[in-house]
Parts: sequence; structure tokens; C-alpha cells
Amino acid sequence: MSDGSNGRAFITYLYNAAMGEVIRAGGGGELHFGGDRASIRFCIGESGERLRGLLMEKLAEIIGVGYKYSFLFGRLKACLPVRERRLLCAALIAADYEGDIGYIRKNMALSESFCIDGFYTFRLAALREKWARILEYIPCAFSSADLKKFCDFLVGESRNKIYVKGNAVFGENFAPLRRSRLTGKEDVETEIMLSDAGYVYCLGEVEESLGKFLQKYYAERAIFS
Repeated sequence: MSDGSNGRAFITYLYNAAMGEVIRAGGGGELHFGGDRASIRFCIGESGERLRGLLMEKLAEIIGVGYKYSFLFGRLKACLPVRERRLLCAALIAADYEGDIGYIRKNMALSESFCIDGFYTFRLAALREKWARILEYIPCAFSSADLKKFCDFLVGESRNKIYVKGNAVFGENFAPLRRSRLTGKEDVETEIMLSDAGYVYCLGEVEESLGKFLQKYYAERAIFS
């Protein structure tokens, strides 16, 4: 599996996300960064079908979060500060995450020579057109107040529970959430937004800036203990 040289972080994400399961199944893997491609090769032994599903899941995440974030951030017309642009992109990703991932998985034919950028370019044109249409509804005048209203709507529609401890975010099964790495910068606020959280449980004290973020975007749905 490979990606263009700009996709080194995506290939590394795939390696980190899947390597534990690969090793437990008696397999192995190696990364290669050179020339104009970044690549990864897994030897997955007898548990191929189960690991194949995991790899497809993570590849879909890379496109549905990483590629989509780059697509949105580079084309947003809204004149927002960088932090709020990141939050808006994360909210847009979360709003249609399941639908995007389902479409990506449906069109994916995994092979040993799978090229992430090639698959994105040649098989997902319709998905990119949908993303472009969404951006057309976000004008230059889209403000911080508009972002707050949009996030209020998403939070109000969600029943997802997540947990925050220090700078780590966990899902309902207490599995670490690290999709924000696919945006080029791992941070708690973006992670929470990407998770489509309806309720945020804070285990222990939180930094002042995170507390203000939660009070602004999650109000009564942030529970502090």
C-alpha cells in the first residue's frame, strides 16, 4: 500500500493503527519512505480476512478524515481564524462521517499494491463533488456565531459519549481516539469535534482553554468530575 510523498503521515497512521493486530496474528510489516512515494507492506499470515477488514477501516478513515480535511480546509471561503477553521472542518467531517465511510468502503477493492492517492483521484470523484457542494453553502460571511449554531445543532443530534483525560480522548469503549492526527495536528478540541460527541465526560481536571472550549460548544453536555 502506498501514498504520495505528502501522505507520509497517513501511511504512518495506518502502520500505527494496524501493526498491533498484525503482530498479534503472527505477521509483520515495514515502512518505506523514499522518492515520491511512501509505502507500507504487511505480512498478515493466516488471519488475513480479519486484518483485511481492519486495514479497509483505517484506509477509509484516512480518506474520510485526512483527505477530506485537506479538501475542505484549502477551499473554505469563510473568513475565520485558523482554530475555528479547523473546528468547522472537523464538524463538517463528523456531520457526514458514516455516509462518507460507507461510500468509500463500497468502492474500495483492496490489493497488495493499493494506492491511496490513486483510489481517491480515480474512484471517488462523486464524493469530492458532494464535498464541493457542501462548501458552496458556507459563505465568506460565515462567522464564529454561525459556527457555534452549527455545532449546537450537531451536538443536539448526537448521543455519542466520549471521555477526556488530560490530553487524551476516548470513545465509549474507552478505546483511544486519534483521528485528529490525520488533520496534520493532534489536538483535543479537534478530536472531540471529529468524534461527533453528544456528551463529553471529563475525568479529572482539564486545562483552562479546554474548559472554555467545552463550555462554549458543549454547554450542559460536558460533565466534569
